[in-house]
Amino acid sequence: MLSSTLPLIVGSRRRRQRRQALAVVILLALVAAIFALALSLGQSFTPPGDVVRVLLGENIRGATFAVGQLRLPRAVLSVLAGLSFGLGGVAFQIMLRNPLASPDIIGISSGASAAAVFAIVVLSMKGPVVSIFAVVAGLGVALLVYALSSRNGVAGTRLILVGIGVSAMLESFVAYILSQAPAWSLQEAIRWLTGSVNGAQLGQALPLLVALTVFGGLLLSRARDLEALRLGDDTAAALGVRVAATRIMAIVGAVGIIASATAVTGPIAFVAFLSGPIAARIVGNSGSLLVPSALIGAVLVLAGDYVGQFLLPSRYPVGVVTGALGAPYLIFLIVRVNRTGGSL
Repeated sequence: MLSSTLPLIVGSRRRRQRRQALAVVILLALVAAIFALALSLGQSFTPPGDVVRVLLGENIRGATFAVGQLRLPRAVLSVLAGLSFGLGGVAFQIMLRNPLASPDIIGISSGASAAAVFAIVVLSMKGPVVSIFAVVAGLGVALLVYALSSRNGVAGTRLILVGIGVSAMLESFVAYILSQAPAWSLQEAIRWLTGSVNGAQLGQALPLLVALTVFGGLLLSRARDLEALRLGDDTAAALGVRVAATRIMAIVGAVGIIASATAVTGPIAFVAFLSGPIAARIVGNSGSLLVPSALIGAVLVLAGDYVGQFLLPSRYPVGVVTGALGAPYLIFLIVRVNRTGGSL
């Protein structure tokens, strides 16, 4: 019996691996295509050959400024932020086995936003210091939510409800700070809160790349254990997974990567929330969702920024576009989870 079943199991596993590999290749090609479009076509068209020459360091009149100073930093930051939001978001959703367990929902983005607004408006800070405030606050809010929901172990539903409550309080705090803000800092705070890559500079990409490497590497190193958690804590423990340690490592990695991205671009709405469920529809049960979700996050931010800049009657930050896309899906997902219960 075992000898006849084993080839079927091996064949099924290989098909799942092929499906995941194909999905990753297609998503990589899509990211590359949108990235190339963002570099070539804006308010004016730059031939691909000139784009390549600019990237290689040549000075081409008009193209060097348009591509090297305006489009390239924006596209690079969009990719890094999208990868970060997608990877961090799906880590939370897998860990808690609930598609609603997104940093947008459970307060981490709100914590980073509240700290950044406080730093800008009240403390008159700018630049990297605001980012540090945001990262530290995101980590602090994650610890607070975890502590408040950890009675007799961490239940996903309880953590989500606590996170929603903490997020509501933080958003009220942000509204109060903005109501007292002077005009010169109000505009900067609102721009940051919206979620935007406007004014992107390549120097902003380096700390985000470091955070993505460190925290993203931590999450990817735990990919198999996280996948086992999708089966439930008891099953994962039976498979040899140290559930508590894996959950803590996942929280550290996901919060670090989300807070770092939020510190650079602001809370780009619903990218962390949407990436995992979309990846689950594409990949199914054929393997880890971490890499596909990260790539989908990059697609959403790149495409959302391009649409907001060039394909709508007025220009909008990327957070407005992704928010308009994500809000209806959130309603649909809440209804679906209500009816059927839900996990990725």
